[in-house]
Amino acid sequence: MSSPGEAAARHALKNARRVVIKLGTAVVTRPDGHLAVGRLGCLCEEVEALLSEGRQVIVVTSGSVGVGRQKLRFQGFMRTSFKDLQKPQAELEGKPCAAIGQGELTSLYESLFHQVDVGCAQLLVTEREFADLEFRDQLRSTVNSLLDHRVVPIFNENDAISTRHMPYKDASGIFWDNDSLAALLSLELEADALILLSDIDGLYTGPPTDPDSVLINTYVKNSHDEIKFGEKSRVGRGGMTAKVDAALKAAMGGVTTVIASGLSNDGVLRVLRGELVGTLFHKDAHLWAVGKSGKSAARDMAVAARDASRKLQALSPEKRKEILLNVADALVKREEEIIDQNNHDVRLAEIHRVAPALIQRLKLKPGRIHQLAEGIRAIAEMPDPIAETLACTQVAESLVLEKQRWPLGVLLVIFESRPDAMPQIAALAIRSGNGLLLKGGKEALNSNRIIHEVIASALPPDVGPSLIGLVTTRDDISDLLKLDDVIDLVIPRGSNALVNHIKSNTKIAVLGHADGVCHVYVDKAANLRMAKRIVLDAKMDYPAACNAMETLLIHEDLAKSGAAEELIKELKANGIVLYGGKGAAAPFHLPPAANLHHEYGALECTVEIVPDMEAAIQHIHSHGSAHTDAIITEDKEAAEKFLASVDSAVVVHNASTRFSDGFRFGLGAEVGISTSRIHARGPVGVEGLLTTRWLLRGAGQVVNKDKDVIYTHKALPVKKDGVISNGN
Repeated sequence: MSSPGEAAARHALKNARRVVIKLGTAVVTRPDGHLAVGRLGCLCEEVEALLSEGRQVIVVTSGSVGVGRQKLRFQGFMRTSFKDLQKPQAELEGKPCAAIGQGELTSLYESLFHQVDVGCAQLLVTEREFADLEFRDQLRSTVNSLLDHRVVPIFNENDAISTRHMPYKDASGIFWDNDSLAALLSLELEADALILLSDIDGLYTGPPTDPDSVLINTYVKNSHDEIKFGEKSRVGRGGMTAKVDAALKAAMGGVTTVIASGLSNDGVLRVLRGELVGTLFHKDAHLWAVGKSGKSAARDMAVAARDASRKLQALSPEKRKEILLNVADALVKREEEIIDQNNHDVRLAEIHRVAPALIQRLKLKPGRIHQLAEGIRAIAEMPDPIAETLACTQVAESLVLEKQRWPLGVLLVIFESRPDAMPQIAALAIRSGNGLLLKGGKEALNSNRIIHEVIASALPPDVGPSLIGLVTTRDDISDLLKLDDVIDLVIPRGSNALVNHIKSNTKIAVLGHADGVCHVYVDKAANLRMAKRIVLDAKMDYPAACNAMETLLIHEDLAKSGAAEELIKELKANGIVLYGGKGAAAPFHLPPAANLHHEYGALECTVEIVPDMEAAIQHIHSHGSAHTDAIITEDKEAAEKFLASVDSAVVVHNASTRFSDGFRFGLGAEVGISTSRIHARGPVGVEGLLTTRWLLRGAGQVVNKDKDVIYTHKALPVKKDGVISNGN
């Protein structure tokens, strides 16, 4: 889970102006010892992108010893006889290797940076020099001058002439390897951020290859001291322990530090975009989460969302509207990044053979981001509901009671596979003044992270990014579901199993639906052409949607007239697999439906023949989910009876069930569809995320056993700009 403190610290990385990047030997070289030219080229491109953003970049590089050793071995091989090659080869001394490798490494950096129009300068240092205060002053002056000229200083310990003896077995002195040198330079040169790049994604709770190991998002010294890290990387003289020591030194000095992978093409950029990558080190990390259970972190996240929601509620309606418009603009501006991460999720889902219906929900189709942005803008243009006066009553003379709409508080929304749900839910939470905690499906991990980052970046500092928290693991949900004193409403959007699990494991109110078993009943008085269009749309427009038709009910008169046969042929011709109920399987040669209460979520459907409308209504009540059910008929009396009798959240006459949607209902978006009969029902928009509160304005009245109060309980007119202050 990303705690509020971590979220704020990572958010601040976007504003880091001076950045130190340390490249480990495992990043600089390939497993065979040769330079990783392609990887270094990508890193140089990342540095150029940072410079274009107005940042200053300092590089600390390892790898000279490894590169020099490879070159000396090759030269030795070329002048050695085949007979001598059969003999054991002596280990090459490190210092000559460093002397040869430094020149080759510098030459490569110069060539690569030249390709992106960036200058670079080599600075070789030893520990002894840092003991000289005059040297330190000159170092700062030189580096500042280089940075002002858009030149990247590239530091390396001058191992060729260092008086320390290799291999270094201690961590003593001013610095003892390039990791500690990077930490020292980040403090000496007053950097805002330090990024230590390795060949793994960050720190893990165990060996990275162990499937039970989990990436540590934030390193908390007292909580993670018992974790044993590898002492050595595959090459070089450092290791994860050295990186942790260096990261702690820099962090305690006030430099936000991240250990991340240098093997990806955009690792540095993602860190400095504030994304949840790598392991963060921060001087205040011990304040963000206490203990190992995660319970305190869960509470902190929920409390931070609540506190931020109160700041949001205190803003003017115009300011809240501006926030929503900024969110919409940010989504459009970063559409390419969002689609790129979504495509990555889709590819992974296909590789892992995720069900096609889930992949359909996962995909962000062309134009979807713009559609979401338009929905958010529509929400922004709605009348502000917070503190809207619903009723006003004169309780007694000069004692006025006002009933207002008011935010619920903190919402926990859990959804599966649908990254496009996140912007809609976030917009509704902002408009309704609620704090929000989001947990998306693991299939959409990368999509959810980038969308959350985009939304959080659009929130103003006086509200803060903790208004909308992103939960990243299933274990965190268990802790959050226990916080009935902080979280006010849980909204699960997903499978029957998910919803039932949530309901069984929390005392918090749950709003949602377990199934979307929607019916379309074609009455004997239906217009057949209309029926075909509606039935096909209800099933085919988006088969995975919860408002898609799952059962087609047909009046028996249509079976006798041949109209039912036409409908069934039309469905089959469009690739829909049909299953029959008891009344439809044999006559229409359909395989029997295994269960009449079934949500296919695909191009499949149950067909049943019913004797009349009353039987259709009974079938819906017996096998439906009280979500959305429709009748197609030209008989207005029958239609009105159906609308009045069917006990579902949405009941439809002569239209597709697919209209059962917050956006299509004009709500701007929906946080979900509720089949509950308490609070909101049907598509839940802004109004469903509000409760009420009472304001009582008096003039010194006391109850005193009601002796001195003359109750009038007179309704007063509600005014948009306020209410009558004294009821006179």
